[in-house]
Amino acid sequence: MNIPITNPIKIVVKHTGNVKIHTFISSYEGDNIANATHIIESENVLVLIDGQFLSPYAKKFREYADSLKKPIERLYLSHRHPDHWFGLGDAFADIEIYTLPETIDFLKAHGEESREDHMGKLGDLAPEKVVIPQHTVSPGIEVIDGVKYVIERIVDTEIDYGITLKLPDLGVFIAQDLLYSGTHLYLTKYLDHWMEQHEDMLTSDYDLFLPGHGAPADKNEVLENLKYLIAAKQAIADGLKNQEFKAFMLNKFPTRQCPAIFDIYLPRLFDGASEY
Repeated sequence: MNIPITNPIKIVVKHTGNVKIHTFISSYEGDNIANATHIIESENVLVLIDGQFLSPYAKKFREYADSLKKPIERLYLSHRHPDHWFGLGDAFADIEIYTLPETIDFLKAHGEESREDHMGKLGDLAPEKVVIPQHTVSPGIEVIDGVKYVIERIVDTEIDYGITLKLPDLGVFIAQDLLYSGTHLYLTKYLDHWMEQHEDMLTSDYDLFLPGHGAPADKNEVLENLKYLIAAKQAIADGLKNQEFKAFMLNKFPTRQCPAIFDIYLPRLFDGASEY
């Protein structure tokens, strides 16, 4: 695979009182898919969201977190797609990791199989081991170092189950793969419910959305995601699939980046390939 390892983008996207929010994005080049991971830096601790995909980026993300000179209180894993948990094995094995019980069960059952399957494609860019999160999360409110986190369990969107985190006092919605910013989306069979989630985001009180791929966004990007999903649903209804579907979406959305994502999800969307 053509996966160049270049310097990622590091962005401080919001600074309110004693809270800074950092977004760390891997390269858009080649077959990269611009994985975005985040740090909530409060007065005394750091809270991280997701762990990157490729080992070098995971290590760079950890180095960046360590450079802030505050302890990492925990890392939230949003869902079970490997581009969000692979990096945990090489960079965050010593950190308290929190996620849904379904995600933990999946990693116990299929994590090593997924890692081994990717070894042939990624080589030494893949993690050396699988880390199983130690802590489960449930929907509700957590207050960490004075920052309120609203944790929600989201089903049947880009993934069958995952979490989002909201910071209501800051107007920040950590959407992860509920939202793709400036990149092509990883499409699934759950388009209708996914569109409903975007409609809810558009009518919400939040004004800053942190995606799982690409740069931090506002409601304009939420709307663009909704248009993308509507177009995809119509194309599928019109009978387009595989390369015809890809060509249609590339032509319909020529400015969106990371086209390599089509080749990851098309066999799953249309041909019943394994989801891991």
